[in-house]
Amino acid sequence: MATCSFLSFVPCRTGRTPLEKRQIPLCSLDRRLEDPLVKGSRKWFLSISVLITSDLLVALSASAKGKNRSPYDEKRLLEQNKKIQEANKAPEDFPNFIREGFEVKVVTSDKYVKSDSGLIYLDIEVGKGDCPKAGQQVTFHYVGFNESGRRIDSTYYQGTPAKIRLGTNALVKGFEEGILDMRPGGKRRLIIPPELGPPVGPSTFFSSKQFEVFDVELLGVQDCQRRTIGFYSDYVCG
Repeated sequence: MATCSFLSFVPCRTGRTPLEKRQIPLCSLDRRLEDPLVKGSRKWFLSISVLITSDLLVALSASAKGKNRSPYDEKRLLEQNKKIQEANKAPEDFPNFIREGFEVKVVTSDKYVKSDSGLIYLDIEVGKGDCPKAGQQVTFHYVGFNESGRRIDSTYYQGTPAKIRLGTNALVKGFEEGILDMRPGGKRRLIIPPELGPPVGPSTFFSSKQFEVFDVELLGVQDCQRRTIGFYSDYVCG
């Protein structure tokens, strides 16, 4: 005769039915587990549980590792980024990026300046004259790089400088902010964080949120006037 123990539990309250204590004999559960089919199911369930638990522990361990990154890991990631940038022939004094997952640390020399918005820039050469204003047209050359120091775009190689009227949302926020206090003839390197950078998505040039680096040369600034001919209206700059 089997000795049975009892498992007591209180079911959830439904409507106004008063709570009542119920008991389930554990011996009935033990007998069910003696069935070969039930035993097989139990083994399968336990195997799956172990796998899920193991994957969860690995994920939690990786997450904790990202949050508590050791100086050794930072040094290793920094050296990796430097080697990649060297292979891509990144320009001199190019910023380094220590990236692990979504966490990114920007490493630059003391010559760089960080603005309140998060934009980081370096004046390679300061120009002369007045800074451009919203509504004016700026003519400039630029070379764009990604975090690996790989060149992604350049007006120098296209053979024609870019011409944009400021204040029309034609430039990404970080780029326009960086060019607004430049002077004609000046050269500046902009490190644009993702929140000030271009939109990301399948319909855009950029597929992931990364820091973008632009070397900009401001060639000139021109005033613009609105011109209306019949139902047609545009701006003439010069």
